[in-house]
Amino acid sequence: MYRNLFPRDLFAEFDRLQREMSGVFDYSPAIRGLGRGGFPALNIGNTPSGVEVFAFAPGVDPSSIEVHLDRGVLTIAGERKSALPQGSDEKNTLHLNERFAGRFRRVVSMPDDIDPASINASFRDGVLRVAAQRKAAAQPRRIEVN
Repeated sequence: MYRNLFPRDLFAEFDRLQREMSGVFDYSPAIRGLGRGGFPALNIGNTPSGVEVFAFAPGVDPSSIEVHLDRGVLTIAGERKSALPQGSDEKNTLHLNERFAGRFRRVVSMPDDIDPASINASFRDGVLRVAAQRKAAAQPRRIEVN
């Protein structure tokens, strides 16, 4: 009798709802930082010679990704197509869809000492890597003492 009323696992739905609500009200920093939930997920690293941004975008066509730098703001935008079956066939039933599909946009402020001409982007195995070198004047250097 209850199987027809609740086709999904009711306790799993309550668990999912609790996780979403705790994520909304949890403002304490985690290992991933405060900006959780965005797509694509980002890792940003700082080295003495430059900055690297990694965007994890599996299932995205590299030709649909746009990378722009304007006045020190790096923008990564694109679209991931839906892999769900299309059509209005009554035999197709979607029970759960947790994979993001649609347009996305992430914005990152870059340091002032980045050389805009040195930025390059590459995409491999679902990971976009954007590397930017610092200006030569901003690089640390060793000065010989005579």
